[in-house]
Amino acid sequence: MTPQRVAALGPFFAFETHGTDGPVAPWRSMAELLDRPAASAERVAGARGHLAAAGGQPPEAVERRVAASVTHLGLAARVLSPAFGVAVLDGALFGYGLREARWQPTPGGLFPLSLPARAAVPLADPAELAERFAAEVLDGAVRELTEAFAAFGVPPRIGWGNVASAVNGAAAAVVRSAPQLAGRARQLAALLLDRPPLRGAGTVAADGTRFRRRSCCLIYRAAPDRAGGLCGDCVLSAPPGVRGAAPRS
Repeated sequence: MTPQRVAALGPFFAFETHGTDGPVAPWRSMAELLDRPAASAERVAGARGHLAAAGGQPPEAVERRVAASVTHLGLAARVLSPAFGVAVLDGALFGYGLREARWQPTPGGLFPLSLPARAAVPLADPAELAERFAAEVLDGAVRELTEAFAAFGVPPRIGWGNVASAVNGAAAAVVRSAPQLAGRARQLAALLLDRPPLRGAGTVAADGTRFRRRSCCLIYRAAPDRAGGLCGDCVLSAPPGVRGAAPRS
């Protein structure tokens, strides 16, 4: 496993590595999102301001929980994508917790990320790889994020829906950048969505090409009159061949 090979899959997969010494500026420990509520609050406030500006509104016009959900989705996608890339490329587990990760908290989802320098564990059986990925990545760093953002009004149903969307997004990014890996990426995503903690958070079509989550990330509510567009995988949009959509709330 080399970070360069993984980064070739797309910007969300890029990462650097670090040893056991403490972070040196500009790097910071991502544990601050768990231990210092102000760090998460600052990031939510930044997203709130950005969403409000996009709609020509003052920040207070955007619900805090909406900004928090969008922030959580971006963080979850950034944190899980490197491990997903390693799993698809090498059939290996690269697990880490949020306390082991470091970041440079620039605005948006594509902040610089550094992960512990350790060898990935080869796992030949795709089901075992998915099981270990769920236990060590989704139930590790990603669960830590999801539980931390509950304090900002992001309930578990929405939080894990965001994670399911991030997993599907990682698979879709691999398919675009490395079509020869499409089968492995879609298989891993489907296996992860079929086991805890993501079981029930979304569904994948039999051919693995279409995904639909069972909750909404709430971003449509950031637009004026809460009338923004819906994401392509949103539960509130009508699936192909079905008229109408679920009511918005």
